[in-house]
Amino acid sequence: MSGLYMLDYGAGNVRSLVNAINHLGYDITFVKDPSDITKAEKLIFPGVGDFGFAMRSLRSKGYAEPLKEYIASGKPFMGICVGMQSLFEGSDESEELGLGIIPGKTAKFDNSTKAVPHMGWNHTQLLKNVKLQQQVSQDVHYNIDEDKTYYFVHSYAGRVNEKNKDWVLATTQYGDELFIAAVQKDNVFATQFHPEKSGYAGVNILKSFLTGTGIVDQSAVICKEPVKSDKDTFTKRIIACLDVRANDNGDLVVTKGDQYDVRETEGSNDVRNLGKPVDLAKRYFEEGADEITFLNITSFRNCPLGDLPMLEVLKRTSETVFVPLTIGGGIRDVTDPDGTVHPAFEVAGEYFRSGADKVSIGSDAVYCAENFYANGGKKTGKTAIETIAEAYGSQAVVISVDPRRVYVKDPSETTHNTVKNSKVGPNGEEYCWYQCTVMGGREGRDLDVIQLVTACEKLGAGEILLNCMDRDGTNSGFELELINSVRQAVSIPVIASSGAGCVEDFVEVFEKTGAEAALAAGIFHRHEVPIQAVKEFVKQSGVPVRPIDATLL
Repeated sequence: MSGLYMLDYGAGNVRSLVNAINHLGYDITFVKDPSDITKAEKLIFPGVGDFGFAMRSLRSKGYAEPLKEYIASGKPFMGICVGMQSLFEGSDESEELGLGIIPGKTAKFDNSTKAVPHMGWNHTQLLKNVKLQQQVSQDVHYNIDEDKTYYFVHSYAGRVNEKNKDWVLATTQYGDELFIAAVQKDNVFATQFHPEKSGYAGVNILKSFLTGTGIVDQSAVICKEPVKSDKDTFTKRIIACLDVRANDNGDLVVTKGDQYDVRETEGSNDVRNLGKPVDLAKRYFEEGADEITFLNITSFRNCPLGDLPMLEVLKRTSETVFVPLTIGGGIRDVTDPDGTVHPAFEVAGEYFRSGADKVSIGSDAVYCAENFYANGGKKTGKTAIETIAEAYGSQAVVISVDPRRVYVKDPSETTHNTVKNSKVGPNGEEYCWYQCTVMGGREGRDLDVIQLVTACEKLGAGEILLNCMDRDGTNSGFELELINSVRQAVSIPVIASSGAGCVEDFVEVFEKTGAEAALAAGIFHRHEVPIQAVKEFVKQSGVPVRPIDATLL
């Protein structure tokens, strides 16, 4: 398809979308100049992050008016996430005006009743179909299937009203709020969710746009009213984590520590080798993992930014893995061997362009929080969390927390936030506080986990990856009291990590803490507990999870 173009304004991960299109056998050309938009026969506009940043970028690059003219020309258009939101008149997120094609503004979700961003897999409710034999149904709903789940990651969304209801193709419910999940009218099709990150179900939607006419006769369309349910169908996420580092031969391997010690205790004392990163990631995608997280635990201090080995891992992984990818480790200011300094914002940008959807910040998040409190609880606008969130959106910033227990006999013994232990300490202590650590757990700081996560949320983080050093590698279950305390302290999603040893552990953490996701590593790597077994057991226990979908139409 020689006339297929993509409009990329410079934010977020578009590599995965390109890879999904290539996977379907198509090539796509990037718009490099406003005049390129008029050359397109089909145009895809993906976007992530901040609405205002996106609209300012469109206007500063001279894309806004040619884009409106293209849509008015009647040629097929597909928008994704912020690419869909830009079609509205505006957003409560910014004073910037939208393109004004769809009536209404996008509004923020209510975070008093649920975690925001809305991050994860959810179902849709189709509101349009076709009169019998008048038009191919595929060209109306683009293979969106109410039985499938799709990956959403956003804090703002459009709402159905009298003026825009003829645009609404599908809605989704999050908590008690119903919002627009997809629009379709004439030559315009757009989704709030990310098809390229929604497994094969999402790739099939892209295929429908690429192979269909992309133009719908509205007289052939039957519309219905959206129905709000008593309960949403938002699913819990099962995440596979791959700790990646170089072994003594310099090869990148997936490893797993026992309370952060990744070396064999017998024999060669080499780094435990549990497989190759790209191969394992593909296996987990095919087995049904909802996300893949890479934690880079090798410093690569002497590598120039452009040569970081993890960039190549991400590029290769995103060619065949169509679920969200997170990269952690090394998201900080980097100095090349020649003295060139790359701020954390630039480092994150390289990872996004290589296929990452989110970056996970560890030790630097602790330093950011310490500086936040030292500055009287005021933001400076200069921290890694703030600069990355401003350009790519808060949903792109994950805070990876590595806390450990510090036991006390009574909460009065410390100024830190304490919890009551499920098991008493070594000297009969009934309470503990969770000390934040840096440098891979080697150094403790005078900062507790509640202080850290609340500061990072205020700085702009969109998700918490909550580890526990005391549980790591023990297969003894998640640290429920820790997870509960953090879940209650923040309004952003929380990923439970460390300690999973059996399928029952996943049900327990979902039912007893309200965590939005659960992560595991070693039990998946060693085939002790397959991802399929986790999902089947969790589903049978009444906890909603994404069904495994391994078919491409």
